[in-house]
Amino acid sequence: MIYPVLLCGGAGTRLWPLSRKSYPKQFSRLTGDESLFQASARRLSGEGFHPPVVVTGSDFRFIVTEQLMEVGIDPGTILIEPEGRNTAPAILAAALHLHARDPGALMLVAPSDHVVSDIEAFRQAVQAGVRAAEDGDLVTFGITPDRPETGYGYLEVDGEMREGPMKLRRFVEKPDIDTAGKMLEQGNFLWNAGIFLFSTEAVLAAYKACLPGMVEQVGRAVEAARPDLGFLRLDPEAWMGAEDVSIDYGVMEQADNITVVPYADGWSDLGGWDAVWRELGREGGQDVVLSEHATAIDCDTTLLRSESDGLEIVGIGLKNIIAVAMPDAVLVADMSRAQDVKMAVAALKEKQAAQATVFPRDHRPWGWFESLAIGGRFQVKRIVVHPGAALSLQSHFHRAEHWIVVEGTALVTIGEEKKLVTENQSVYIPVGTVHRMENPGKVPMVLIEVQTGSYLGEDDILRYEDVYSRG
Repeated sequence: MIYPVLLCGGAGTRLWPLSRKSYPKQFSRLTGDESLFQASARRLSGEGFHPPVVVTGSDFRFIVTEQLMEVGIDPGTILIEPEGRNTAPAILAAALHLHARDPGALMLVAPSDHVVSDIEAFRQAVQAGVRAAEDGDLVTFGITPDRPETGYGYLEVDGEMREGPMKLRRFVEKPDIDTAGKMLEQGNFLWNAGIFLFSTEAVLAAYKACLPGMVEQVGRAVEAARPDLGFLRLDPEAWMGAEDVSIDYGVMEQADNITVVPYADGWSDLGGWDAVWRELGREGGQDVVLSEHATAIDCDTTLLRSESDGLEIVGIGLKNIIAVAMPDAVLVADMSRAQDVKMAVAALKEKQAAQATVFPRDHRPWGWFESLAIGGRFQVKRIVVHPGAALSLQSHFHRAEHWIVVEGTALVTIGEEKKLVTENQSVYIPVGTVHRMENPGKVPMVLIEVQTGSYLGEDDILRYEDVYSRG
């Protein structure tokens, strides 16, 4: 039995505006009905796998559990990083946690934002690496390249390419296009997928040899971790002392017991909108890729995507163009500049635009909300509350609120009074009044909230009770 370890903390800035710091790409439905995270978890579940260990940030913990439950997967252990410190500390924390429970167990580490088109073939590749991992090797999985690619690191195998496990000769950093072409012609290079299989014993030995200081710091963070509503929060003080470094650079490039298993049956890290165009175009056999609310007229090699039901995007005579529309931001870029989208995020951060990091739909443990209209002294929101969920008991210093239920039934607390508010009914909450909203029903409850006051920021909130243990 293998323990899947899903890394779930990246920001995915090259897929802006859909992927942002507050709601990164792994939780989005980029290529199908499931999110990338859900597809990754399902790929590593069932026969031969334990429930997953997920390493993520505090802001995403309820999204992780919600999305796992949607696809019927036991959440297993969810380790909460106090701050993202790259892959080496995250994987080490999972290894220490698993080794304490099941010494020497096999763990399969995978990013949660990749696309694998043939699940059975991928599982066969994993099984091909089991023997080497049991024998103490650090197994990494390399993707058979089908084009010269400058966005990936490479693995050079020792000898000619063949099926099954092979010894690694060296890691190669992301090359320029000419070097990538030469490596493709040479035939013994694979893309580095960042997927690893090893025993807890073997990987901990590698960490102790290569990053002994990190073993001490992360070990303290795991030992002092505290349970919190089913999550396991790593100790912040110890965690912040761990070096910010990738496992490739900190461990794998220094180890001498690495085995490579090739995989050639469809993979993408969706590292840019050109990769999304390539993946969806390959599946549909088409050169112009459209979302439901997109129309193309005489276009070629183009991706048109709208993420809003009320926003239609139309392209005329476009070639090699990416156009992605969100309710609050629009990206238009040449296909050849897809890797430069992160520059747009940096530019928006420089001008302090909220769109750089904040997703228009704000996900909370009880559901989500989005702003429909904002003025100087008012804001209108749509709020969706999951069945059985409840917002905190709270009050505001600077704003009053009007709630109009448009779907379902709300159980509303205002001061000492509790009452049911059904569809087309409304209530008013004066400034400073203690209040709460709950959904006692079995279907999502939707309401429109109108805020009025001198300050409408999300930090104007005083919580008295909260089932989700937020501050």
